[in-house]
Amino acid sequence: MSIRSYKGSLTWARRCLLLGAALLAGAAHASEPWPVKPIRLVIPFTTGGVQDTLARSISNELGAALGQPVIIENRPGAGGTVASNFVAKSAPDGYTLILAAASHNINGTLYSKLNYDPVKDFVGAAYIGNTSYIMVVSASVPAKSVAEFISYAKARPGQLNYATAGSGSATHLAMAYFNGMAGLDMTHIPTKGAGDAMTEVLAGRSQVMINANNVALPFAKDPRVRLLGVTSGKASPFVPGVDPIAAALPGYVFDSWFGLLAPAGTPADIVNKLNAEMGKVLKRAEVIERLNRQGIEGGSMAPEAFAQLLRQDFERMARVVKTSGAKAD
Repeated sequence: MSIRSYKGSLTWARRCLLLGAALLAGAAHASEPWPVKPIRLVIPFTTGGVQDTLARSISNELGAALGQPVIIENRPGAGGTVASNFVAKSAPDGYTLILAAASHNINGTLYSKLNYDPVKDFVGAAYIGNTSYIMVVSASVPAKSVAEFISYAKARPGQLNYATAGSGSATHLAMAYFNGMAGLDMTHIPTKGAGDAMTEVLAGRSQVMINANNVALPFAKDPRVRLLGVTSGKASPFVPGVDPIAAALPGYVFDSWFGLLAPAGTPADIVNKLNAEMGKVLKRAEVIERLNRQGIEGGSMAPEAFAQLLRQDFERMARVVKTSGAKAD
């Protein structure tokens, strides 16, 4: 064998060894158990809002179940689109998730230009539950019912303000949808979060808002505000004595799902594990109690069922946005 051919054989053998080592490393990485490091859970609104409070109600138990800490990261802005865009562009490895709600799908129609697709760029990893909202008015408003409020607002076109957790938020669309159906003319006052919006109504700077259960319920007996109606189609067990808005405005229903979404392309085994562990967490008595205090009806469903819910909800919210006439650009 010539020196040249010997060297060639040696080079070829070395390449084979290197390739084999790379394949073994890749196989080891592919079979690496998940998770092996902390998981980042992105919240699209400020602290104190419904998604932030919900995240803090389940993060410790979920982290313990997965064997890694779940780190909450608030990324507010543009009705939740800042956070959604960040997660959509993150690596699909199960280490960056978003706790999303109806506003996630709302934004797909409310904003004419997004850098991501609310449906195609995400996978529904774990459904958490559902909630309705509550119409809250300032004590300066004399109305004692939704019907009385509609009459009061119609007599004052352009004179009343409604506060929201920000343009594009569920609180924004819920109120805009109500205004559209009732034929009301009010000024939108967007804030940085649900807590800030509640402060606006408590202070009387805004006369009304539709806020999440967990934000509104603590003020049920506060003399500065009154709870007039719930957005569910029937009476809510979390708000006894308060009628559905639909009793005064037939056909009005607005509720929201909650769930963990991961970037599209996240491996199915990671999604399935996250879904299974979240389902176990939601069966714990202390977690059920926390969710109930927030007016959230917890529950679980398989990833395929959650994916179907997300698609159907996107279509439903597109119809709601059209009816409301709301825009956020």
